Amino acid sequence: MFKLHSLKLTCIIVLTCFSLFSQNAPETFNNPILPGYHPDPSICRVGDDYYLVNSTFVWFPGLPIYHSKDLVNWELIGHAIDRPDQMNFDGLPDMLGLFAPTIRYHEGLFYIINTCVGCGMNFYITATNPAGPWSDPNWLPEADGIDPSLMWDDDGKCYYTGVVGTEKPEWEDQGVIYNQELDLQQKKLVGERHNATFGHANNASYSEGPHLYNINGKYLLMISEGGTGIYHALTVHHSDSVFGPYTTDYINPVLTHRHLGQDYPVHAIGHGDLVQTQNGDWWAVMLGKRRLDGLTTLARETFLAKVDFDGQTPVFNKGEGKVLMTQTRPNLPWTPFKKQPAKDEFEGDKLNKKWYTIRTPKDSFYTVNKEALHLNLRAEIMDSLVNSSLLVQRIEHHKFEASTKMSFKTSKDNEQAGLTVYRTNENHFNLLKDKNSLVLIKAFKGEQTEIARIPYKDKEVYFHVEGNDLDIQFSYGESMDTLKPIGDKQHLIVIADLQGNAMFNGPGIGLYATSNGKTSKNKAVYDWFYYEGKPLN
Repeated sequence: MFKLHSLKLTCIIVLTCFSLFSQNAPETFNNPILPGYHPDPSICRVGDDYYLVNSTFVWFPGLPIYHSKDLVNWELIGHAIDRPDQMNFDGLPDMLGLFAPTIRYHEGLFYIINTCVGCGMNFYITATNPAGPWSDPNWLPEADGIDPSLMWDDDGKCYYTGVVGTEKPEWEDQGVIYNQELDLQQKKLVGERHNATFGHANNASYSEGPHLYNINGKYLLMISEGGTGIYHALTVHHSDSVFGPYTTDYINPVLTHRHLGQDYPVHAIGHGDLVQTQNGDWWAVMLGKRRLDGLTTLARETFLAKVDFDGQTPVFNKGEGKVLMTQTRPNLPWTPFKKQPAKDEFEGDKLNKKWYTIRTPKDSFYTVNKEALHLNLRAEIMDSLVNSSLLVQRIEHHKFEASTKMSFKTSKDNEQAGLTVYRTNENHFNLLKDKNSLVLIKAFKGEQTEIARIPYKDKEVYFHVEGNDLDIQFSYGESMDTLKPIGDKQHLIVIADLQGNAMFNGPGIGLYATSNGKTSKNKAVYDWFYYEGKPLN
């Protein structure tokens, strides 16, 4: 009797928890699902689990792996490029490095195929656990072009889909999508290369980002066109054979915002990937940009859209035909994960996965201990194309604030440490402490300007920055209660697309220390770092 009573009680508790959990699950979700610098999304499903990867260019570690159960809540679980010997980004501008990855799963193994522009070109890596570790790169020197993708056909063969330019282009920026078999035993492309499409029109520019699918015995080739700006679009092409010929769909482009005008707040929609849920529904992830007064400061972000098929034609958000900022969420169990606290206390002996450096580090330049981050001053500077003592995380909101407590003292004129807002080596803000002062510096299109300098000799200082759409205000103080502005409000055009910045990479905020060309044994110590934003502004 006691056991039966306990069993009934357990069932009641479980059902009650399930009921409460279900009641708390929202009916809708908001786009973007991954805000801030999350371009070129690719997705795959294994059972009830979804995995997503983004481009990272010269940020290290590279290729973040996200996990979700419901396509809305995503948790960063690792990086595919997280060992310095996997990839070398030294000397590369911020717009080069790791482009457009594709993630796939086949017979117990995860694959990511990718291009490292300027550092070896096309390669693939594998892992049994998507959180890592991932293998060393398997380079494919015979694979021309960029944006590779993989597809396993019903016969077990693996097919590589890529994009190259044309030898004699018939129109400006003409590219061609091609297919070829990839022999995973020999680790190379084999057989004949087959051209699939130049795009959906006779002036299709920048045909790229291909993904090939076998859906019910028919081959669907989805590509991006128009470049990753306002004319970005997704088009689809059909064939009865993996090698073609491919016929463009009558309704192309199947998804774009190019027709919505220059002032539409969400633009550059394209570079997508399809996934079918365990329930048989289809969804797509794609990149897009949010605009503020004509500027994009958060770079390319990851969006989600429902897909229905009319015959072989994928229809995105049926009846709407565009990416929606709010819509009914996927029919999947609502599975939020534990959010990271806004304040990073630097506990343990490792940095949180959200932290990145720029370009590949050759040596360890920081330690995490005694609940603080110890950042070495090194000769390298962020304005150069080598790894410096720079640590950033993504800016994910149009309205945000960040702050840190730093302990740093020097008797040398060349040593500096502080806080940074970074887009490229030529476009950034630095709020730094040196021997006798605090200085706010703006680098814009490669030209450095000292915005403000004030005397300051205390070892400890609190730095604060507040972003409000296109404005940013830097502050300092001896405590968080005594903050004072340093310099006037600055304009975030410095980190916006097309302002001396490539359209590819994105903005970060974090910490920086340098000895400006001279060796040093000094360190800057950060007790904590705080970042919080107001979502969907």
